[in-house]
Amino acid sequence: MHRGRGVAIFWCLAAAALFGASTPASKALLPGLGPLSLAGLLYLGAAVAVLPFSFRGGSRALRRRPRNILMLLGAVIFGGGLGPVLLLLGLSRAPAASVALWLNLETVATAVLAFAFFREHLDRKTWAAAFLVVAAGVLLAAPSGFGSASGAVLVALACLCWGLDNNLTALVDGFTPAQTTFVKGIVAGGANLSLAFLIEGVDAAPARWASALGVGALSYGVSIALYIRGAQHLGATRSQILFSTSPFLGSILAWTCLGEAVLPAQLAAAGVMLAALWLLLSARHEHDHAHDALLHTHDHRHDDGHHHHVHPGLPAGIRHTHEHPHEPLAHAHPHEPDLHHRHDHD
Repeated sequence: MHRGRGVAIFWCLAAAALFGASTPASKALLPGLGPLSLAGLLYLGAAVAVLPFSFRGGSRALRRRPRNILMLLGAVIFGGGLGPVLLLLGLSRAPAASVALWLNLETVATAVLAFAFFREHLDRKTWAAAFLVVAAGVLLAAPSGFGSASGAVLVALACLCWGLDNNLTALVDGFTPAQTTFVKGIVAGGANLSLAFLIEGVDAAPARWASALGVGALSYGVSIALYIRGAQHLGATRSQILFSTSPFLGSILAWTCLGEAVLPAQLAAAGVMLAALWLLLSARHEHDHAHDALLHTHDHRHDDGHHHHVHPGLPAGIRHTHEHPHEPLAHAHPHEPDLHHRHDHD
């Protein structure tokens, strides 16, 4: 496994750990805040967390392109607006541990949308890993009785929204991960909180507001920024399979902090998830392929075979972000469906 892939995998796993903590934390906050209020505060907290890192990088020219604006708008609406509200509505109708594990449906939604609409190649090992992720979620959730049917439907709809968000976010160009997270947080958070004032009538203690903003800063702000960096290098499906480990942390916190029961079947499912991760990490995709001329911006190194421009005094292995061009190139090497490899396959 080359170094760049390993770093991207770490980003996704760190994002998963942070997001996993949000489900039990949100469950504890819901009694004093409605779903719209909490969704708004979580995303506003995300915007606050990444604000200091949002002033640099990216490309103004690429940010003005209609394609990038529309993809970011879609990510904001589905991922920042609808997804969290549907999740919190489901969370109000079902146990936190069950909801945390139903979130594995996001992996299936991401994979199907990526394959059908976003030109992302999925080999047999990756499909098998996605299947095992879902199987682990079913095995983990089954002993708890799956909560209510309405809660399950709401969480499934949230996962569909986030599956679309994942694919759009992985392809947005011109924005750094921090800038994308800030736009998503400030727009979606502000819209949901405004609706909350009109519909729910927000009346919560300042400490609860502060707690919601803090959870949003870490579990949404830092987590989303890390996930976007990973997704741009690994593709939406592979990064989502790694991110799907988040329900395990969410379930552990629900069991320990909220006192929900732990059953043997739930612990056994950890082995299924480990098998899925092994399949994902062992998958190898290599063939002759051609790159067209391209101008874009993203986090990169100069020793990956695709970035040959020169920065005097900057070592080849240092990651950095700026707008840069690519000349046409044909070669073969192992690769992921990242920003450079969205080609068609036979």
